[in-house]
Amino acid sequence: MMKKCKRICKIAFGIPIAAILIFMISIPIVNDNIADKTAERIQQIELPDNTQYLETFSKAGKLSGNGNGMQYIGGILIKSDLSLQDLQSYYSRYAKNEWDCIVEKQTDQNISFIEHETVSLNSDINGDTCYVVYSWGDNDSLYSELDLRGH
Repeated sequence: MMKKCKRICKIAFGIPIAAILIFMISIPIVNDNIADKTAERIQQIELPDNTQYLETFSKAGKLSGNGNGMQYIGGILIKSDLSLQDLQSYYSRYAKNEWDCIVEKQTDQNISFIEHETVSLNSDINGDTCYVVYSWGDNDSLYSELDLRGH
């Protein structure tokens, strides 16, 4: 009888502790997935003519600005014979708001507009023909509030 009681107590205490641990481990995974989905949305947009896809990038954390809060960014690196203005015009058709489908010239392997984290690209960037097309993602769930990377 005493063994059964000890076993029940171990299970009664073990299950909530395991659930809390699993939840805590899932927080950065869920937030990274949100950033990945932001990048996937950009990647699914058909490329304009004379443009080549090079790679995808995404990041979750406190990326720019002041204060606390989780931020998500995802996008692609492209190489194009088109001008910056032509690419901005092309991608503006897919933008849902001012933080969506942004196009900027990319001159080296580090993405400069991300202030608090380092996001490096793997592709060889040379010349004036590389651009990043990116969006800032959004999520108002409990996961974004509890991720320590946003503080």
